[in-house]
Amino acid sequence: MSAFSQMIQGPTPVLVDFYATWCGPCRMMSPILEQVKNKVGDQVKIVKVDVDKNPAIAQQLQVRGVPTLVLFQQGSMVWRQSGVASEQQLLQILETHAAVAK
Repeated sequence: MSAFSQMIQGPTPVLVDFYATWCGPCRMMSPILEQVKNKVGDQVKIVKVDVDKNPAIAQQLQVRGVPTLVLFQQGSMVWRQSGVASEQQLLQILETHAAVAK
């Protein structure tokens, strides 16, 4: 089992940001994810995956564009979106799909 598979299996929801260093919109996501992390704390793990350095994971999850955000709950994908998401959107998604308290 890969380290990625092990990480998404745990009881804590995992929000994965698939990004690339050359991608402008991806750079816009960093401060947004930072704000979300500050609000949700340890209730959610937020992980960034560089698609250029981890092509196998990106291919396995059929990530075609970046940024792509994927939320895993105990190993299962419960939400996915390509493109930039606002802090408000992400907090709403986490509340809905991962039962995260604001």
